[in-house]
Amino acid sequence: MNKDQGIGAMMLVASVAGILVYAWLLFTYAILVLQITAFVAVALVLVIAAWIGWTMATTPPPAPLEDIPVEERATKPEASP
Repeated sequence: MNKDQGIGAMMLVASVAGILVYAWLLFTYAILVLQITAFVAVALVLVIAAWIGWTMATTPPPAPLEDIPVEERATKPEASP
């Protein structure tokens, strides 16, 4: 078994164990587990949205084409008749 297969096997076992633990918690503490799960899901979506917004707000806009010298612009090949 190579390293990738070993990591894959560990991921499989950990995932199945996670499903079993989550199911046990869900049937034992249903309301609390559902509240935590919903909060984490919504928080992750909002963190991703905040990260995208921060990136857009702090990234400078690209230079307009008028400021780039003609030699540096990509030229389109002329269509032949």
